[in-house]
Amino acid sequence: MNAMTITEKILASHAGVESVSPGEMVQVKVDLALANDITAPLSINVFNELGTDTVFDCDKVALVQDHFVPNKDIPSAEQAMIMKKFALEHQVTHYYDLGEAGIEHVILPEKGLVVPGDVVIGADSHTCTYGALGAFSAGVGSTDLGVILATGSVWLKVPKTIKLVYDGSLGPWVGGKDLILFTLGLIGNQVYKTLEFSGPLMSNLPMSDRLTMANMAVEAGAKSGIFEPDEITRGYLQNRTDREGVYLSSDLDAEYDRIVAINVDDMEPQIACPSTPDNVYPVSQVEKVALDQVFIGSCTNGRLEDLQIAADLLKGKSVCRGVRLIVIPGSPAVYKEAIKRGIVETLLDSGAVIGPPTCGPCLGGHMGVLAKGEKAVSTTNRNFVGRMGHAESEVYLASPAVAAASAVFGRIAGPSEL
Repeated sequence: MNAMTITEKILASHAGVESVSPGEMVQVKVDLALANDITAPLSINVFNELGTDTVFDCDKVALVQDHFVPNKDIPSAEQAMIMKKFALEHQVTHYYDLGEAGIEHVILPEKGLVVPGDVVIGADSHTCTYGALGAFSAGVGSTDLGVILATGSVWLKVPKTIKLVYDGSLGPWVGGKDLILFTLGLIGNQVYKTLEFSGPLMSNLPMSDRLTMANMAVEAGAKSGIFEPDEITRGYLQNRTDREGVYLSSDLDAEYDRIVAINVDDMEPQIACPSTPDNVYPVSQVEKVALDQVFIGSCTNGRLEDLQIAADLLKGKSVCRGVRLIVIPGSPAVYKEAIKRGIVETLLDSGAVIGPPTCGPCLGGHMGVLAKGEKAVSTTNRNFVGRMGHAESEVYLASPAVAAASAVFGRIAGPSEL
């Protein structure tokens, strides 16, 4: 049997074959199919056209209201209604509406719906997030997802793997967001590859940072990102699920497209400047641009750990006059725990606005759209032209630490300045 990477092993097992090789087309069984209020209606149309009576497995479908909710207008309300009716009609177990719903890529790991060795396919490009748990996870178009809802399988080309080997020690205020931004700046565009995050540093990286890094694999053009599951994975999943999962690792003699060594000893907080996520510089080298808005949240950095970092920096300080600081917890559970810990009170005292769990501002959807000429620092994953509002607005991507510091100064600033 060929030596294989963890990604190749997962795809082989789900294709029912002994081994697979990069470039090979395989039909794989799907453990979890995912859609949201924007992508589900299109998938549902395709599903209905196929004439199938019901979804392939009501326990293996997740439908999450998260992009344009609470409904911002009539079209978004109608989209949400289409998904709700479908979920109830087909008795979809993992249907999440307001009150239960948060950002899909935050709540699915939180609820233990993904375990190591799974194949997760979603009609959302940031489905690659679940690679943090040792799963193969990737986004597809709504048409593909409609077919998956009916059949429970998908045809995939086995991607080549780039092995990223991290070592060294993280400095103050440097975390997963800085690591992935630095990596994007280093490797550039890697279309249809798997990014395998490895090395001594990764084996000690908390799950929140792993989720952030895997989330942005697609910003390199990659098909997926993945971590080898370990005791940190096991600890995270404890009390979240009864499923054990399959804890795989890459063979020592597995073939890689290339191996990239990254030492982090001298790394400082990073910023992606307009208008691509790989236009990355250390914060000390970025012009101190005056800001109109700072956003902390999204599937990239809307977890409890992210809000805690922001609160720690903002405690006893005030948001600069003329700057909007918008904070959106990634899930109801994150929101509730942030209230318990005093994080929400600290953020409110600083002058932040707290929104309900939703994608909202990330995609220029609602609750934080930028006007012409406005500039923002955001903890989201994309800063393309017009991503968060007007085509002549500008978005800088950064960690919650940089975002919090920037909110205080009213300009791009590093946390060390506080």
